Order: sequence, then C-alpha cells, then structure tokens
Amino acid sequence: MNKIDLFWNRFLQESGYGKSTKYLEVFHFELTEYLANELLELVLEGKKKATSSSLISYQKEDVRPPQVGDLSIVTDWNGNPKCIIETKDISIIPFKDITYDICKREGEDECLETWRGGHIRFFKEEGKEIGYEFTEELLVVFEDFEVLYKE
Repeated sequence: MNKIDLFWNRFLQESGYGKSTKYLEVFHFELTEYLANELLELVLEGKKKATSSSLISYQKEDVRPPQVGDLSIVTDWNGNPKCIIETKDISIIPFKDITYDICKREGEDECLETWRGGHIRFFKEEGKEIGYEFTEELLVVFEDFEVLYKE
C-alpha cells in the first residue's frame, strides 16, 4: 500500500466515514515547491480556508471541478499527504469581479492587489502549460474548504 492509501485508510478508521468513501483528488498547491509548502502550512495553521483555480484548467484536463461535499487529500510538494479537506462552498466568478472580501478567505494576502498579482502570475504560467490565455474575464472556481483530518 502506498503512503496516500495508508493516510486515507487512517482517516477512514479515525473519522467514521465508511470504507467505500472516495476522495476526489490528491494535490499540492501552486506551481513551485516553496509556494506549495508555504500554502500547505497556512492550511494546517487554519489561516487558509479557500483556494481558487481556473475553470478552464478542469475543462482542458477533462476533470470535473470540485463540488460541495468532495473530500481531497492535500500533500506537500514531494507528495507526502498532510491533510484531508472537505469542499464547503463553490463559486464561479470572473477574475475581474473577485473582491478582497472573497479572496481574503485564501489567507495568503493582506490586500486585493497582492492577491491579484500572485494569481495573474499563476494563471499566466498555468495557461502556458495547458494552453489558454489569461484575461480578466477568466472564470475562477473559488472553493471554500474545511480541514477534516491531519496527523
């Protein structure tokens, strides 16, 4: 059994979820080791309670976007499982319409300007990788989550 399966099985045993419970995905945040691990720490500290992604990335990769009630395993950059989150709310919002009241739930930035700067960089980089052009009209999947389990 691999480390993801072992982690998931410990969660199922300790949480009371049935053995047939499935997770949506295993992922780490961001596109660099430093940011992936930094954002994970914010989640584990309880400061980061939301994340955002481009709707087009799900379409390009032929993966369904997260839905309320989904469970996901969050790892560090090296793929070590660190926590399990449950999706609590989903909003799909054009990038240009995201306010600080929305993005502050991500726990990463002190103001809208720094959030926008970091996310424009991320979406431009992601766009180069999977084949889309960032615009202010880009539809953002904004996901609020709760940590259910960590070791």
